[in-house]
Amino acid sequence: MHTVLVRVSGADELGISAELFDVLASMDAIVLDIEQVVVRRRLSLDVLIEIEDGDDALKDLLLFGFKRNLQIDLEEVDDGPTEYRQPYVITLIGEVLTPSELNAATIAIANGKGNIDRIVRLSRYPVMSYELSVSGGDIGKVRENLMNVASSHASMDVAIQPLNLSRRAKRLVVLDVDSTLIQDEVIDLLAAQAGCLDQVAAITQLAMEGKIEFGEALRQRVALLSGLDELALERAWRELTLTPGARTFCRTLGRLGYTTAIVSGGFTIFTERLRKELGIKHGRANQLEILDGRLTGKLVGPLVDRQAKAAFLHEVAEIEGVPIEQTVAVGDGANDLDMLSQAGLGIAFNAKPIVRDVANASIGVPYLDAVLFLLGVTREEIEAADSLDPV
Repeated sequence: MHTVLVRVSGADELGISAELFDVLASMDAIVLDIEQVVVRRRLSLDVLIEIEDGDDALKDLLLFGFKRNLQIDLEEVDDGPTEYRQPYVITLIGEVLTPSELNAATIAIANGKGNIDRIVRLSRYPVMSYELSVSGGDIGKVRENLMNVASSHASMDVAIQPLNLSRRAKRLVVLDVDSTLIQDEVIDLLAAQAGCLDQVAAITQLAMEGKIEFGEALRQRVALLSGLDELALERAWRELTLTPGARTFCRTLGRLGYTTAIVSGGFTIFTERLRKELGIKHGRANQLEILDGRLTGKLVGPLVDRQAKAAFLHEVAEIEGVPIEQTVAVGDGANDLDMLSQAGLGIAFNAKPIVRDVANASIGVPYLDAVLFLLGVTREEIEAADSLDPV
């Protein structure tokens, strides 16, 4: 017996694969492996076969190619099975991915001794994205090389994940709200209505500089909102802007069977409305005290801070019966660090450097639905689902 790689290329037409396998059946060939790709209606089909020594039936393949106007290449290869090497997947995302950016990424992989087994386009818009299946090499070195590439090519995001059952079995996504699910900071929307935006911003800056602890900074800012009435809250709600792609993101996750949850250092008066509007199952945020239709300037109940966000991730995972390695967390700020580091996949979304350094993956494009590409979902799949089940 000898092993032959049959490569078929040319214009894609109906019935090519069926006719090829009919020829192989007539040769009594044993099929060991198959891979087919069609790009712009151009076919590339590889079939690894095993046939009897001295068999001259390969001429039937060449005749098939002649009749179909296809290029047929035959190569005898080693009959030993390909050594299994733990695969991983690399996702490249950018508004436009240039040849120089793709060159830098592939050099980074090669320098880490990784071998690219397959490249698949995930989307053309709102961003370009490609998924590279890679095996072998030092995954730590490949990751380091790619992070260096991403830092020197600001318009390209790079994510690397093990290609295993856990990656395919993600079932729960927990999202931060302010500057993630929405483009705003809710405390600023309320402060604008109360006429104290500058004061609130000054306290926020002190908190960011580490001069005030998060909980104390939040209480001081909420105190400035005292007296704000329900009409002002409604006006603030109307000012709120969803992040581009947020509806597509939540809708698609629901269709895929994911459970979604939101957790926020903001306030339930907004998160509960967002949860219902977007079909999100679980939510948690800080609760503002309201008496006689006005804010009292106080909070009710436990504070939702950095530790509380991580605890909420674990709590929802337990309620839904989802192992923590099958969870995804998305956020942008220091309050999200524990949640991102403890999730199976932590994604920094337009985040600060300290957050990007902790997360498994980072996205800098302004579209929340780009997160779907890190989960291996293609733009065509999103659109096909929308056309069959418009919402």
